[in-house]
Amino acid sequence: MTLRYPQVLLLLCAMTALPLAIAADEIKLDTPIGGWRSGAPGGEGENFSQTVNYPASSVNTPQGQANTARITGQIKAMPKDSNDPGKLIVNGVALPLKLDEEGRFDRPFSFPNGSNSVEVRSPDGQHRHRTQFLNTSGGATPAKLRVLLTWDSDGTDLDLHVITPDGAHIWYGDRVAPNGAVLDVDVTTGYGPEIFAMPAPIKGQYQVYLNYYGGGYRSVSDDEEGDGESSGGQDAVQALTTAQVTVITEEGTPSEKMETFVVPMRAVGELTLVKSFSYP
Repeated sequence: MTLRYPQVLLLLCAMTALPLAIAADEIKLDTPIGGWRSGAPGGEGENFSQTVNYPASSVNTPQGQANTARITGQIKAMPKDSNDPGKLIVNGVALPLKLDEEGRFDRPFSFPNGSNSVEVRSPDGQHRHRTQFLNTSGGATPAKLRVLLTWDSDGTDLDLHVITPDGAHIWYGDRVAPNGAVLDVDVTTGYGPEIFAMPAPIKGQYQVYLNYYGGGYRSVSDDEEGDGESSGGQDAVQALTTAQVTVITEEGTPSEKMETFVVPMRAVGELTLVKSFSYP
C-alpha cells in the first residue's frame, strides 16, 4: 500500500500531540524531578511539622526544607478570580493543592522508598503535569504502614491520631513513639497532608482517629440565613469539612494494599474513629 499524502499524515500526528505538549507547559513542577535520587542523609533538612497559628492562612514549608521532601512549582493556567485548590496526586492518592494568587505551590511531603509518581492538575482539570522518580531515602528504612490524611477546606486543622497494638498514641503532641512509629507530616493550615508512618509495624490491632482541631469558619450576612432580610450584621458559620484517610500497607511492593475512607467532620472538637484494622 502506498500513502498518497504522507505529509498530511505527519501533520495530523503533530496536531494530535500539540495539545498535550501545551498542557504540560502550563504547569511547572520544580521538585520532585524525574529519575533516580537519594534522600537527604539522615533526613537532614526534611522537616514536616508546621507552626501552629490561628486563624491559619496557608501552609508554610519550613525554611531550609530539603528538595527531596517537598513538592514545588506553579500552575500558570490559573482560571481568573479562582480560589479553588489544584489537585495533587501522589502514588495514586489524590490531595487538594493550595495555590497562591499566581498559582505557585510549595508543600512538604514525605516520600516512601521505591518508585513514586507525582501529578499536578489545574483547578479546572484542563491541565496536568506528571513525573516519576525512584527514591532511596538516604538509606532510611522504608515504612511498611502509612496512613495519609487530607481534607477539603482551607484555614482548618484536622489532626490524625493512631493507636498502635502496644498502646502507643501517635499524634501531633507526641510525634515519635518508641516502637518506631512517627507522624512524618503535620500540616495545620488546611488541606493537609498529615502522614503517619511505621517501618516495622507490630502485629495486632490499630485504631485511626480524626480530631477536628480548629478553624473552618466563614462570615455570612443575615440574608444568607434564609430570612430574606439583611441587617448588615455577620455571624460565624462553620463549614463542613470532608476528610479523606488512606491506609497503605507494604507500599511500593507487589503486596501493596490501599484503602481510602471519606469522613465528614462537622464540629470543632469532634473526635471520630475512622478505622480499626489488624496488621498484617
